[in-house]
Amino acid sequence: MSAAPTLPILDLSRLDAGGPEAEAFRAELRQATHDFGFFYLVGHGVPVELQESVIRTARAFFDLPDADKLAIENLKSPHFRGYTRVGGELTRGTVDWREQVDIGPERPAVATGDGIADYWRLQGPNQWPAALPELESVITLWDDELSAIGLRLLRAWAVALGADEHVFDAGFAADPATLIKIVRYPGKSDPTPRQGVGAHKDSGVLTLLFVEPGKAGLQVEKDGEWIDAPPMPGAFVVNIGELLEVATNGYLKATVHRVISPLIGSDRLSIPFFFNPALDASIPVLDLPAELRAEAAGISVDPTNPIFATYGENGLKSRLRAHPDVAAIHHPDLVGR
Repeated sequence: MSAAPTLPILDLSRLDAGGPEAEAFRAELRQATHDFGFFYLVGHGVPVELQESVIRTARAFFDLPDADKLAIENLKSPHFRGYTRVGGELTRGTVDWREQVDIGPERPAVATGDGIADYWRLQGPNQWPAALPELESVITLWDDELSAIGLRLLRAWAVALGADEHVFDAGFAADPATLIKIVRYPGKSDPTPRQGVGAHKDSGVLTLLFVEPGKAGLQVEKDGEWIDAPPMPGAFVVNIGELLEVATNGYLKATVHRVISPLIGSDRLSIPFFFNPALDASIPVLDLPAELRAEAAGISVDPTNPIFATYGENGLKSRLRAHPDVAAIHHPDLVGR
């Protein structure tokens, strides 16, 4: 049996009630992401059938022979898309013990050249496994459902922070740079668990994480301690990224988190969805009410991890660091940035 949840639990369906219920939800949303940067989201309306289909299809992918998975290896993609074998990704220079598939919006590549921002190299086609054609249709449905939830949450935050409900809409109106990772953490202990994914902050706006039931491992940093965040059946774990920290001058804080790998004999399946604006979108900086502004700590200063207001710059920073092998093959001029 997994441990009890330790993060706030918010019910998105309260927004539908309007009036005091919706106002209470927005206040709890603001407080949860000011205090923790993380919360559980229930009442989101994603059909159980789709939840089960996503987990089942993800399992089917990782059960494929290695040759089928490696046919879409990310080393073949200048856009950092496709399959990453175990040990093929880094967090702060240390190997993450997981395998995964990265899937973004299906768009044509942008030609590089003078006057073209480097971050446009992130845009391009996905790699889909020929041995599992249903993956594309299932993930497309998942992206549609979670994008709608992400936009509802952003509008709720905007109102809760004293801004116009649609202040964030423009960045997502055309060509949002969403990203879905389908991740499997194999069991590993020698004799202690390995780094599933190292301590980090997410580089975008917000993340909706769906985890196979019963698969613990996520930990969230709070006041210098690590809080376990075990999955709740049917719920998403939601956290804010660095761009909401920028938008609120640190009133909302992107929180450091990590995943501890499971022990030998088990594994962990998770599907994070990163709700990010267009690559060239800059997050608006909100004029917070005085009482909130007084609690804004400013943007985190870390010389090893600069935060950029334009999403594409932030996203490219993360990809170059996580996949130096892809960068060396396709973007040697950016290596070492």
